[in-house]
Amino acid sequence: MSDTQRLFKELIHSRRSVRKYDQNTEFDHKAVERSLELAALSPNSSNMQLWEFHRVISEDKRQQLAEICMGQNAAKTANELVAFVVTPYKWQGRAEMNAAQIRKAFDGREDATAKRALKYYEKLIPFVYRNDKFGLLGFGRKILSNILGLKRPMLREVTKSDLRVCLHKSSSLAAMTFMTAMRAEGYDTCPMEGFDSKRAKKLLELPKDAEITMIIGCGKRTEEGIYSERHRVDNKEVIISH
Repeated sequence: MSDTQRLFKELIHSRRSVRKYDQNTEFDHKAVERSLELAALSPNSSNMQLWEFHRVISEDKRQQLAEICMGQNAAKTANELVAFVVTPYKWQGRAEMNAAQIRKAFDGREDATAKRALKYYEKLIPFVYRNDKFGLLGFGRKILSNILGLKRPMLREVTKSDLRVCLHKSSSLAAMTFMTAMRAEGYDTCPMEGFDSKRAKKLLELPKDAEITMIIGCGKRTEEGIYSERHRVDNKEVIISH
C-alpha cells in the first residue's frame, strides 16, 4: 500500500458523524472556506453545478438554524453550519456557460465529436431541464423515452421529479467532498436531514424553487460526540460482483 493510499484510508476511517462539538476549542473558519472550494470541484451531472453552499457563521443565525434543525446537538454545538442547496432555476445560465466552454475547447473543429458536444448543451440539456409548474413537459418526455426505449437504450429518468433527484445526488457528492476535506483539516462534521425546510429556506432567504439537500454541522469533536462504535452491514451484502 502506497503512502497516499494509507493516508486516504486513515482519513476515511477517522471521519465520523459527530453530534457534539467542543465549545472551548478555537475554530478556524478559513478551514470551511478551503473545504468548500474543494467541494466545488466535485463531480456533478453534466457539469451544470446547480448548487450553492450557504455558510451560517453568526451566532444569532446559528442558534436560529439549530432550532430549525429540531435542536439537534450537532447543530446547537456547531461552530459553523453549512447548507447544501440545489438551484434548478439556474439551468439556462449554466447550459450557456458549458456551451461557451465547448466552443472554446473545440475551436476550429467541425468533426462529429465537436458537434455532438455542442448539441448536448444547446439541444439536449434544454430538452431535459425545461419544466413547467405541473410537470407536464416531463410527463411528455417520459412517454417519448418509453417509446424510443422499445428499440434502443434510452435514458428513462426525464421527469421533473427525476431531475430533482439528479440535482440532489450532485449536491450530495459535493457534501461528501466537503466532509472529507474538513476531516483533513482536523475538524469534524455531521450531515443532517432533520430540519424544517420551510423555515430554513426563509432564514437563508432562498428562492421558492431552491431546495436544501442537507445541513452540515462543523466543529471539533468531543468524546461524547460519537455515540457508539461504527458498525456496518457485512460487505458481502452490499458489494456485489457481476
